[in-house]
Order: sequence, then C-alpha cells, then structure tokens
Amino acid sequence: MTRKAAKAVSMLLSIIVFITVLAACGSNNNNGGNAADATNAPKETEGATNAGAEEKTGIDTSKKVELQFYMLGDAPKDIASIQEQVNKMALEDLNATVKFNYTSWTDWDQKYKLLLGSGQQVDLIFTADWTQYQSYAKKGAFQALDEILPAAAPTLNSFVPKDMWEAVKIDGKIYTVPATYKEYVTDGFVWREDLREKYNLPTPVDIPTFEQYLDGIKKNEPTVTPLSMNSDVKTNLMDRFTGISHSPVGALPYGIGIKYATPNEVYSYWGSDEQKEDLTVLKRWQDNGYMVKNVLAVKDTLQDQITSGKAAAILGDNPTRYNDMVIKIQATHPDWKLGYTPYPETNGIATPVHPIHNGFAIPASSKNAERALAFYEKLVTDKRYNLLTQYGVEGKNYEVKDGYYSMIGDSTSNGFPREGMNGWAWRNPEYMLFDKNYDGVKAIFEKLDKIQVPDKFTGFAEDYTPYQAKRAALEQVEKQYLFPLNAGLVKNVEEGLNTFMEKAKQAGLEKIQAEYTKQWQAYVTAQGIK
Repeated sequence: MTRKAAKAVSMLLSIIVFITVLAACGSNNNNGGNAADATNAPKETEGATNAGAEEKTGIDTSKKVELQFYMLGDAPKDIASIQEQVNKMALEDLNATVKFNYTSWTDWDQKYKLLLGSGQQVDLIFTADWTQYQSYAKKGAFQALDEILPAAAPTLNSFVPKDMWEAVKIDGKIYTVPATYKEYVTDGFVWREDLREKYNLPTPVDIPTFEQYLDGIKKNEPTVTPLSMNSDVKTNLMDRFTGISHSPVGALPYGIGIKYATPNEVYSYWGSDEQKEDLTVLKRWQDNGYMVKNVLAVKDTLQDQITSGKAAAILGDNPTRYNDMVIKIQATHPDWKLGYTPYPETNGIATPVHPIHNGFAIPASSKNAERALAFYEKLVTDKRYNLLTQYGVEGKNYEVKDGYYSMIGDSTSNGFPREGMNGWAWRNPEYMLFDKNYDGVKAIFEKLDKIQVPDKFTGFAEDYTPYQAKRAALEQVEKQYLFPLNAGLVKNVEEGLNTFMEKAKQAGLEKIQAEYTKQWQAYVTAQGIK
C-alpha cells in the first residue's frame, strides 16, 4: 500500500469512528494495580516508558493540533510553567500541544455539564462515578475507545489490566481509561488533633462524638470555625452525613435510599423521618455556630480552611487528601497535628476504588481522538511526562530524600505541591513518589484491606432518558429548597421539608424515583447482588 493510500485509509477510519459516535449521541438523547507493588522512588529504566515501550502508535501526526484537556478543581500556581514544559515534549513526540483547563471545586458540576452538553471542543476530560461517568457514557457523551486504543495507545492498552478494561465498559464499550493504582477513597473524620488534646475532647468516630468535638472547639476557640464547609452542601455535608449515619451503598441521587446490607430494598430517603432527624441535627449545628451562616456562598475548599487555620474539622475526607493536609500543615505550622478516623472502622464498609472511580474520557465533541489518546498514554506510561505532571520540577518543587518525596518550601511558596494537577487518574504505581507521612496512609489501607467488602453500586449505569426534563427541574428545586435545609438555614425543619417535598413532587420526583428503582433492581438481579 502506498503512503498516500495508507493515509487515506487512516482518515476514512477516523471519519467512520467519529460518525458512529455522533450517531450514538443522536439516538440516546463514583482495582487491578497493587499498592504493595509501588515503590517510594520511581524505578530506573532505560527507556522513558513502562514495559511495552517498543510499541509505536499507528496514527497520523502530520497536522499539528492543540488538545483541550479538562480537569476538575483548581489549577496549581505553576501550571503555565508545567504546561510549557509538557508542550515541548508533546510537540516533538506527537506534533501536538495541550491546554490544561480547570473548573473549580464549588461549581464544577455545572461547568462539567456545560462542557459535555454544549458541543464545545474538549479532547480529554476527567471521569468518575461521582461525575456520573456511567450515565454520560450511556447517553453518548464520550467516544468509544475500543477501536482506536490498539493503534493510538498500544502501550497504554497493554498497561491497563484486561479486567479493568472490562470493569469500565458501559453497554459493552470502553469509554474511559481507568487508573490502575489501588487505594481507598472511603471518607473519614478529619480534625485538629492538637486542639482535641488541648481541651480533652472526644475522638470523633461517629456523629455524636464528632458533634461533641465541634462543640468543644466552639466553646474554647472562638476565632476558629468548628466545621469546614462550603456551598457544595449536597456532597460535602449531606452525602457524608448519611454515609456515616445510614451506611448506604453509595452517594445516591433523587433522595433514593438503599442500605448496603439490603441492596434489594429501595425507599425514599427524602421526606422520611430519617431525613427529618438528620436535618434537625444539621439545624442544631448551624444554630450552635459550628458552621458559618453564609455557608452557601463559601467558595474555599474544605482542605484550605483546615490548613489555613480557619476551621478545625471536616465531616468526611479520604485518606490521601488527609495526608496532603498533613504535609502542608507540617511545612507551615509544625506545632499543629491532624487526626483521622476512617468511616469503615465504624460502619464496616470498606470498598477499594472501582476502576470507574478515576479515569479520562474523550468527549464526543473531540476532533482529535487519536492524538488525545496518544497524549494520555504519555501521561500514564512515559516517566518524563508522569513525574512532571504529578510532582512538578525536581529541585524546584520537590526533592527525593532517602527514597521519599519532600516538598520544597511550603504550600504558599511552592507553586506545584504533590499531585498538584489533581492527576489521580494517571497515577502510575511504578513511578509514584510518596512522602514519609504516606506510610500512615498505607497503614490505613492495610487495615481496610482486612475488612474490605464488595462494591455494590459503582457498576450501575443509570439511563435518565425517560425523565431527563424532570431531572433538570428537580435539580433546580433541590438547590432552591433543599440546600438551605441541608445547611441548617431554614427556621422550621418540618415545614421546610414539607415545602421541598411538595415542590419536588411537582417537578416529577415520584416518576424519577420509580424509574430509577426499576433500573436499580434490574441491575441487582442481573448481577446477583444480595
């Protein structure tokens, strides 16, 4: 075959894949890697990539492109410098440059919907169970990767275990590249341990002891807000409160209630006595001054409020983010200490992250699918790209001491802390650098390994086509009437809950819950979950 003919065939195949994805969109109107295998310092290798580095991409790179890369959260201060260095390599390797774009942590969900629903050019975007990967994939928001993986990213294709590729499939197709690092992102109470010791307060292990801690901070530290909270009260307050109080199978939408121990039984948490009791507790927290009155306007992250000393506790956070806070505090306030109690030690539900939990997909709007996948392969498997985008510049942002990661400077002077790009999805266990404190996180993981239980929720792929319009209306009702209740800002909880339920039913709540229940029970039956 001539070179021109080969190029024509390649272009024709790309067009066919793209048309197929568009057709899917039109018709469809929250691990295999072993944490024990990770070393504190990256292994020395002859080449730049993992095993399989001899494999070459079989794509056309003759035309220069700029890839639009979207990550959730906030960008590190040194992102422009890191991007410039990445682009020097990517231009040489793939004839491509990349623009790293970020949302924020307070309104990321709205921006995420716009990015995937507006047709805006997006080439790579973070996915997770908690960003509704399953539903978006089912609706045709992402391009299927099965056909282009072998040609565009052969090293990545062989690097990710086959069982993980299978685990992320929706309706038999791969729509995201899963992370391979085994971890737990189960929530846990975080608090200022130095203040707990100073005032002889209870160690938080459940809601009652956590509340006693908050009360002790309020009485003894008048300049510190007891509870770190921001405007995302659905995720950061309500989901975590119910997670420790009622042991659900996951963070469920539409007021659905499903207990981990009885996954076949679906009920409405919204409007129940259970919800009323929970809202009463949160009203008490607000009345007692445990969180700020203007909580629905707060944009600061929960973690920043702790490391800056503004607040004393977080209702729920995962072990890795807890450790990141420890690192920052040790650099700026070495006399402070943090404490942590994982929820599983109380409720017994310790599930390792599902492969769906951290990933990257190529949206249907991308015109550069092959190049995007080839670039993502570099982030995961090429040591140069991986270390640069996970830890910054060695000697400027970090150094390796005795095999451990060490941040240079502190959180205010260092423009790229560990995993500063929020690059959890392209972690490579072979290259990962851990600070000495992470030994404590590994110890938590080892404890959770001993009590781990199956994930009964993450594989479920909701199809909201039958109630899409009602879903959008319900979301607005939730923000207008439920969020203030969650934040404890409604004077009469019972009246406020009745008003919310009335508005929610008008928006179509009962039909949504009935259809969701039908889909869930079909999934449970098909999976043989008991």
